[in-house]
Order: sequence, then structure tokens, then C-alpha cells
Amino acid sequence: MNNGKVRVPLLHISRRAALPWYKAWGIRAAAIVLALVVCGLITTLLTGEDPIALYLSMLDGAFGTSRRAWVLMQNVAILLCVSLAVTPAFKMRFWNIGGEGQVLVGCLATAACMITLDNVLPNWLLIIVMLAASLIAGGLWGLIPAFFKARWNTNETLFTLMMNYVAIQLVAFFIIIWESPAGSGKVGIINQQSQMGWLPQVGPNRYMLNILTVALLTVAMYVYLKYSKHGYEIAVVGESERTARYVGIKVERVIMRTMIISGALCGIAGFLLVAGTDHTITTTISDNRGFTAVMVSWLAKFSPVFMVFTSFLIEFLGRGASEIATDFGLNEAFGDILTGVILFFIIGCEFFITYKLHFRGFKTRGAAENV
Repeated sequence: MNNGKVRVPLLHISRRAALPWYKAWGIRAAAIVLALVVCGLITTLLTGEDPIALYLSMLDGAFGTSRRAWVLMQNVAILLCVSLAVTPAFKMRFWNIGGEGQVLVGCLATAACMITLDNVLPNWLLIIVMLAASLIAGGLWGLIPAFFKARWNTNETLFTLMMNYVAIQLVAFFIIIWESPAGSGKVGIINQQSQMGWLPQVGPNRYMLNILTVALLTVAMYVYLKYSKHGYEIAVVGESERTARYVGIKVERVIMRTMIISGALCGIAGFLLVAGTDHTITTTISDNRGFTAVMVSWLAKFSPVFMVFTSFLIEFLGRGASEIATDFGLNEAFGDILTGVILFFIIGCEFFITYKLHFRGFKTRGAAENV
């Protein structure tokens, strides 16, 4: 204390009031621009390459040909589908880290129908059975941890995480049973000659049906979360289980119902991967989308509309990183470093959207007491 003045903290952090959406996205855009500048400096210092050339290479990797653009949009659609799936659970504060396993069991159910029923059912009916099987398999895989959470309050994060490994081993087991040719350890393209169970091509590209399906799911999920009674119950449970019980919401029922929906949507993603894209099954077919979807959903603040943009950004960065490694003969890890820097800035900017920094100096004693 000097001459009636008291020293207060130089830096004070306070929570912001809710920012308008355009200001929040303005901060995110500024973070991306700053991240690109930092990536340019890193590129110049470590490789001596022109950073502008690297960014152009990223664009070429994503949109250089019509095929590349379609593949990018297909990957965005599948990632968006899984992100939509985990979002209702996250909004309910049920941390479903099992999207990877739920997608895999959807893939497994679809592949099983394609392999065992290809000469039994007509193609249109086979596709319907495949879709139903993937929905049921994914929904049941989501229901199991939800039941244990609702009944015995188990830790859903660990439970759903461990179920991923169970799903991986199940897929590995059936791959050995279905392997073709024998001893290869791979299933190969399922029904390559007859194309039984393959989704039909809609429009100019075979990925169009997947993209349109996920677009419809995005609209449906937005309406479900924002305007339905179930969406309201999810929001209330997420805010406070005690409040939800007080107003008459059956929390246990909401938890199980929501996880059935979450798992079923992951099952649809598995159905689209096997029937519409890869026409085979492997233990890595999901390509870690179940984990990436967690970041997509969180960055979008659980909004299905904004998840379209965050899914696109993640997939664009991934495609661009691979193209950089190819065009410039760099280690593929370098592209991943640039991707990591950009994601670090995007995630970090959320702090400045949520909180506000106040810088203070010396104040009089009376002013300090009123702070």
C-alpha cells in the first residue's frame, strides 16, 4: 500500500455474456488467419519452402479435380453423420466416447447382411434389411452403457471407451471367418460381381446418395434438438439432473432413449461406409471418426448447422496435409504439424469467446474495495 493506493491483480479474467453468433465466428476466423500466419513462419524456418505454395497445394489436394472434391464431400458427410450422432448425448452431458465402436458394429451388421443374404433377398429388400440391422446394432451398442449409467451410475466415459475395443475385436473375429481369399486376413470387396447390397448411384457421382442422406439427417437433428419435446428434455437434463427430476422428467428414460438414438445414427454411418462407399469391412474402416466427431461437436457448440463447417474444416486440413507431403516430398508428419497448429488456434480461441481479459494497474483504496 503506497499513498492510499493498493495494488490489484494486473490481469483479471471474467466470463463474458453470450456473444452474438457473428462476433463469435469473427473471433474464430481471426484465429484461423493467425494460425495460417504462424504456419507460414514454421514452414519457412523448418523447410525453406514458400508457405503460399503449401497453402495452394492444400487447396489442390481438396479441390484439384472433381474426384478429389467428391471424395472430400463424402468424407465430410460421414464425419458429420458421426458428429450428429454423438451430439444429443453430449448435450445431455453424457460423454459418449464410443462413437467409433458404434460405427463399427453398424458396419459389421451391414456386412453380415450383404454376405449372408445376397442370394436370398432382392436387392431393394436387402438394402432395407441392411439399414434396419445397422440401426438396431448401433442402437443396442449405445443402449448398453446407457442402461448401466441409468441403473448404477457407472462412468459412461470409460464404459463407452472400452466398448470401442470390444467392437474392434468383434469385427476382427468375423473378418477371419469371412476372409477372401482364404488366409488373406481381409474380406475384400463384398459382392463385387453382383453388387448386391450396394447403394444405387444417384446423380453424377456414387457418393451423392451418402451426401444427401447426411444432409437430411442434419436438418432432422436440428429440428429434433431445437423444437421437439425430446430435445427440450435433453437440454434440461444436461443443465441439471436435479431440475429435470423436479419438473417431472424421467432422467433414466431420457438417458437410455438418447443413447439409442446416438448409437443408431452411428449405425447409419457404418451402413453408409459399407454399402455406399467401401463395400468391404476392416477394423479401421471408421478411420477414427468416432473420436474426431467429439472435437467437431464441441467446436460447433453442439449445433448441427455449425457442425457442417467444422466437419468440412477438419477434413479439408486432413486432405491438405496429405497433399503437402506428396507435392513437396516432406515427411507426412509435417502436414500433421500444420494441421495441429491450426486446430490449436481454433480450440484456443474458444477461451476468448467464453472469457474476457481485464488489465488493471494501481487503484485508490476505495476504488479497489469496490472492484
